[in-house]
Amino acid sequence: MSYKSNKNVLYSCKYHVVWCPKYRRKVLVEPIDTRLKQIIEEVCQEHKFDILSMEIMPDHVHLLIECDPQFGIHKLVRLLKGRSSRLLRQEFPVLERKLPTLWTNSYFVSTVGGAPLAVIKQYIENQKNV
Repeated sequence: MSYKSNKNVLYSCKYHVVWCPKYRRKVLVEPIDTRLKQIIEEVCQEHKFDILSMEIMPDHVHLLIECDPQFGIHKLVRLLKGRSSRLLRQEFPVLERKLPTLWTNSYFVSTVGGAPLAVIKQYIENQKNV
């Protein structure tokens, strides 16, 4: 197992995160899904978080990510959803017409550790084949 560290914490905190558009609308299709991936990657690069796996489905997002516990997964998800909502709604006016807000207020998060990481990664990567 590999560990990361910041100034005072040695950690290995991997999370499986899922969130959906409002009303579970199937709006995350080309080219919106490609742009969403770019936005998520940019945010994670800015804050030095590792994306281990990512899949954008038409009606939800799956993300396997390693996050600094002092930053917090809640803050990261709020940042990802907030920036992506603002930018996607600016760049794709169809989203403003279809939805009052892009994302639901809720999301799913689970720490990864009980199941082997490879199993969860494979699960996320095979989402489009289900």
